[in-house]
Amino acid sequence: MINIAGMQKLTVQDYPNHLAALIFTQGCNLNCPYCQNSELIKFTKQSTLSEEEVFSYLEKRRKVLDGVAITGGEPLLQKDIFSFISRIKDLGLKVKLDTNGTMPEVLEKLISANLIDYVALDIKNDFANYESASGVKKINTDNIKKTISILKSSDVDHEYRTTIMKEFHNVDNIKKIVEYIEPDQKYFLQNFEKSEFVINKNLTPFSKEELILLEKELRKAFPNVKVRGI
Repeated sequence: MINIAGMQKLTVQDYPNHLAALIFTQGCNLNCPYCQNSELIKFTKQSTLSEEEVFSYLEKRRKVLDGVAITGGEPLLQKDIFSFISRIKDLGLKVKLDTNGTMPEVLEKLISANLIDYVALDIKNDFANYESASGVKKINTDNIKKTISILKSSDVDHEYRTTIMKEFHNVDNIKKIVEYIEPDQKYFLQNFEKSEFVINKNLTPFSKEELILLEKELRKAFPNVKVRGI
């Protein structure tokens, strides 16, 4: 069983070009100060929603939905994630996975088993500044590098993305991130949004004008960089 914190029954935003259900898993191994799902960071033993409730809904809507997006928390920390995704695939639905990249071996096994159709990898910052952005001291960035390598060498459709804020990000370190993933890859910047759920309430988003200038500057060398929401 996996620990399910909730489900959005219908989304057109969380799985590109697909109508999907969105499932939230409970528990994360990072503590990002800007996380919008901070209530999902702590591991709890009790699910808010049972797997049977989820699959009862998916079974009824399998002819309407294109797929299921799984987010968190960090979904790959769930010990039964393989069987859970297998059940989704058995319904004929596609699976999109959001991950922080800290569990490359699990991701590689899922890809090898043809259980994943789309991956969104959150890259928190350039590797020299990963600790502050991830909220974890001495984080093993080699795992992030390995996850990037796995995605590069796979046939699975994927994207990279970074949530940006003035305290942690600027043109120079974003350029370093793009260099990790190569210029021809899909890379999205997402502006930080203030909310009651984030851990650090003092972080600062970029203005719309700043985002436009940032995208313009980055796209001189990296044409596939896009800022979402402008």
